[in-house]
Amino acid sequence: MSVPVSKRILVTGGAGFLGSHLCERLIAQGHEVLCVDNYFTGRRANVAHLLDLPGFELMRHDVTFPLYVEVDEIYNLACPASPIHYQYDPVQTTKTSVHGAINMLGLAKRVRAKMFQASTSEVYGDPIQHPQTEDYWGNVNPIGPRSCYDEGKRCAETLCFDYHRQHQLRIKVVRIFNTYGPRMHPNDGRVVSNFIVQALQGKPITIYGDGRQTRSFCYVDDMIEGFLKLMSSSDDVTGPINIGNPGEFTIRELAEKVIALTGSSSKLVSHPLPENDPMQRRPDITRAKTMLDWQPTIPLEDGLMKTIAYFDGLLSRRLENYA
Repeated sequence: MSVPVSKRILVTGGAGFLGSHLCERLIAQGHEVLCVDNYFTGRRANVAHLLDLPGFELMRHDVTFPLYVEVDEIYNLACPASPIHYQYDPVQTTKTSVHGAINMLGLAKRVRAKMFQASTSEVYGDPIQHPQTEDYWGNVNPIGPRSCYDEGKRCAETLCFDYHRQHQLRIKVVRIFNTYGPRMHPNDGRVVSNFIVQALQGKPITIYGDGRQTRSFCYVDDMIEGFLKLMSSSDDVTGPINIGNPGEFTIRELAEKVIALTGSSSKLVSHPLPENDPMQRRPDITRAKTMLDWQPTIPLEDGLMKTIAYFDGLLSRRLENYA
């Protein structure tokens, strides 16, 4: 029986929503984890339960500056991922995507590490093709308010594949579709966290446009399983690979589900649709199924219940702190 090999793994953005869950899984597998975050959107509290565990190390660092460490694998997750956060300082968002990728790829080249790049379904823009396959080049506005994130991530993908072709660097590129679950930032402006917090507080639930735009929602445990399967796949599987849940719901349907599951009396209110907001978003996960033997297993209602419980506890603790 083979014994799993312990690796030293760098996770940038490791104190964020996805990063903290990834760190947790890697530690559980017996690896040493160096978690790096500048705390722009990540929070120390997300990894507080890991701090005393052997093999876990937390470092405050911004990936736009070089990092000199010895590691076997790199998961580059560092970048604000919600429109509110990435539009707050769009120049810095582009720097984080592009300079951050350059610095992590340079590190991977130096220490001969395998590099995992967290890309996004936003590289498809407001898609004309539906559902989106990895071969689709996208429909992206290069000069709009969302471009700092969309184009930053597209450039990061370019850099990964050029390092792979030019330096034979081992790369893994994942395109992440909407993900939700515990440890989402309560003020990140994402639709799941927005709806749950508003419903729990009995506030009006904000819908942009008529609510007919669609999204696909993947629970965080399924997403992290996809990450791990991609990273452990053979070196010829570079990606990009869509990881997301192909179940498609309108924004209005999601709001109604959240109201029902929370027992809230909240009403729906409409606001103008933000510029360049995609009307449809659903992954084609054929490549993930065939190459990684991966597909999501957690139904939306089950995942929402776990996420509602997390936010309910978070809001209760906030009230206790002010009591």
